[in-house]
Amino acid sequence: MKILAFLSAILMFYTGYSQTAEKRRSSFNLENGLAISGYDPVAYFTQSKAIEGDKRWSVFHNGVTYYFSSEQNKETFKKNPGAYEPQYGGWCAYAMGATGEKVEIDPETFKIINGKLYLFYNKFFNNTLKSWNKDEANLKSKADNSWNRIIQK
Repeated sequence: MKILAFLSAILMFYTGYSQTAEKRRSSFNLENGLAISGYDPVAYFTQSKAIEGDKRWSVFHNGVTYYFSSEQNKETFKKNPGAYEPQYGGWCAYAMGATGEKVEIDPETFKIINGKLYLFYNKFFNNTLKSWNKDEANLKSKADNSWNRIIQK
């Protein structure tokens, strides 16, 4: 049984990362083809905060455009894009886990978990990061399953 679960996890991992550019554009949270509302994905990791990117330092990766706050962050991303891309296509991690829905995010509300970037909705007195933190393991498992269903459609 453990072997079957392990093989299933490997299959989901490789299926999730072998998306075509067209599939990524249709699945990801993009505004005019732009990821994370133009925020720099590398800055979340290197500066532990959300920093707006600049179109002067942009990268088009597998159908998705990312902006960066510096040439250095752009080059860092280009070396290993998968390490910096947000989970669940940049949709709200809490909503993905709670309801399996694609919900907008506030790029300044985020959490790094095991070296991965998770983004959250935070508007109108509803900070979903707080709810996520109360049941993270369960919500993350459900969100992983929901996202795999979305990208395999």
